[in-house]
Amino acid sequence: MAERFLKRGCLNFIQKDAFALPFYLPALVFCKKRVSLRFLKSHKIMITLEKILAQHAAEAIAALYHQQPDEKFLQVQETRKEFEGDYTLVVFPLLKISKQSPEATATAIGEYLQTNCKEVARYNVIKGFLNLVISDAFWLQFLTGTAIDERYGYTAPQDGAPQKMIEYSSPNTNKPLHLGHIRNNLLGWSLSKILAAAGRHIIKVNLVNDRGIHICKSMLAWKRWGNGETPENSGKKGDHLVGEYYVKFDVEYKKDNGLILEAQEMLRQWEARDPETVALWEMMNGWVYSGFDATYQRLGVSFDRVYYESQTYLLGREIVMDGLRKGVFYQKDDGSVWVDLTGDGLDEKLLLRSDGTSVYMTQDIGTACQRFEEYNIDELMYVVGNEQNYHFQVLSLVLGKLGYAWSKTLKHISYGMVELPEGKMKSREGTVVDADDLMDEMIATAREMSQELGKLDGLPADEAEKIVQIIGLGALKYFMLKVDPKKTMLFDPKESIDFNGNTGPFIQYTHARIRSVLRKAAEMGIDTNQTQFSIFNFQFSINEKEVSLIHAIYNFPKIVNDAAETYSPALIANYVYDLAKEYNQFYHDYSILKEENTAVRDFRLLLSRSTAQVIRTALDLLGIDAPERM
Repeated sequence: MAERFLKRGCLNFIQKDAFALPFYLPALVFCKKRVSLRFLKSHKIMITLEKILAQHAAEAIAALYHQQPDEKFLQVQETRKEFEGDYTLVVFPLLKISKQSPEATATAIGEYLQTNCKEVARYNVIKGFLNLVISDAFWLQFLTGTAIDERYGYTAPQDGAPQKMIEYSSPNTNKPLHLGHIRNNLLGWSLSKILAAAGRHIIKVNLVNDRGIHICKSMLAWKRWGNGETPENSGKKGDHLVGEYYVKFDVEYKKDNGLILEAQEMLRQWEARDPETVALWEMMNGWVYSGFDATYQRLGVSFDRVYYESQTYLLGREIVMDGLRKGVFYQKDDGSVWVDLTGDGLDEKLLLRSDGTSVYMTQDIGTACQRFEEYNIDELMYVVGNEQNYHFQVLSLVLGKLGYAWSKTLKHISYGMVELPEGKMKSREGTVVDADDLMDEMIATAREMSQELGKLDGLPADEAEKIVQIIGLGALKYFMLKVDPKKTMLFDPKESIDFNGNTGPFIQYTHARIRSVLRKAAEMGIDTNQTQFSIFNFQFSINEKEVSLIHAIYNFPKIVNDAAETYSPALIANYVYDLAKEYNQFYHDYSILKEENTAVRDFRLLLSRSTAQVIRTALDLLGIDAPERM
């Protein structure tokens, strides 16, 4: 019936909020619905249990009241934790059909489902809500069928799937990466992995801001006070060295305001391609690039393509000048070029300075045009802090006025700033938290806390150090990503590395605990391969905590899709924390290896293995490693 239902042209019922997976059909297999896998895959349909239950509810209503309900009236959602049940059908929208009270309608539908649907074990009615308890056999069929797959939760990109470009990092070459950059890079990297897991084609790009007055400030300070200092003769990391001269400029500028005029002149010389200025710029930028690469590698992020502002700003200038000739922009008496956005509810925006030099908007116009010309992308996403909300609103409007239809596909993935207990960071004053220093501190703290708790006892020194690195960086990444990206966050290194609570180390330790159980099982001669447990040997009841775990695993693909749709790694982070917490409660309350019933023991080992697999996958989507032991 399900395939006939689909082929009748009622795809919207299942497809409305469905998402693609390679296949995910234990529900249909269990129900003996003869639906062609090829048909479902060709339509990129995932059949969720909510949709199966909604279809059964439609059948119940048709049988009981001789009327087919509109799909919008079939509202199935997860049951609230304070009530018994797994899924709840909201009955109120169906009363016009039943012409009975909410309780009577819910009871009638519940009786039908319990009698005719193998998924439903029992039901209860709370006013106008029909709570459905899913059968143990269904959960077992699911667990043995798909959850152990290493690609569980992933959707293979389909032909014609959206191709999205995501820009993140975007550093300036006048200072090292700092705490704010860490949140940016981790968000961009995690989002790229989540979007790819949800079946999108992803191109990861970085735009290096390697030109402009801020770059000239550090160049001028080194030229005047550097005395030939280099990373080699000073032993300093290149980006750190250049950052010190950026701070030096600010210190000296407070004594001599004329320094800014020299920096502006240096920028004009650079744009005129003065050989000496260009050589200095190339040398100092080279130092910074080497430093950036080392930080990126340590942080675990990378890019498919790196753009440089020095290579795109001229294209942006040409496009702006063409817009000026066409009357899209206007020129003031001092020669500066502007766009009037007052008709769009904004103000006037500078596009070229009076001396002809470019601004950020100029190069962003050029870079966007270059990217859409080079790649067949459907969406261009910018991971940039919320202080630039206005900038990207203007960029989209300007490109639209220039006639680029794709201007509406630009998306600013805005995120809040990272603050410290001491307050905001300021690069010019040298009060930022350096990314490299922060990673060193996180690893040192992880080492200290692990030693105090005895987590590293008995491990070889090299393995212990590797685990410490994984814990320290995992704590940093998880703390950054568990907060809704749109919110400003307060970062506390010590809080982030706690082995209890909503932290990376807690989740990592849960994974290591499960792997330890599986290793001990292997030492006992128990084969933990899922094929050793068969649903046909199922002769026991699954307890409440086991059902909660299976249900959480079942929801993982939907969480991945929701995170991709909302551009929020926080959904993955908080999901995997809840999963780890559920497992620890189960582990505390129930024996696994000492369980005398071998069927129950094997089932719990399979459940443990499945949980570990999902934890590992979820952490990977956050860019976090899952250690085998801690």
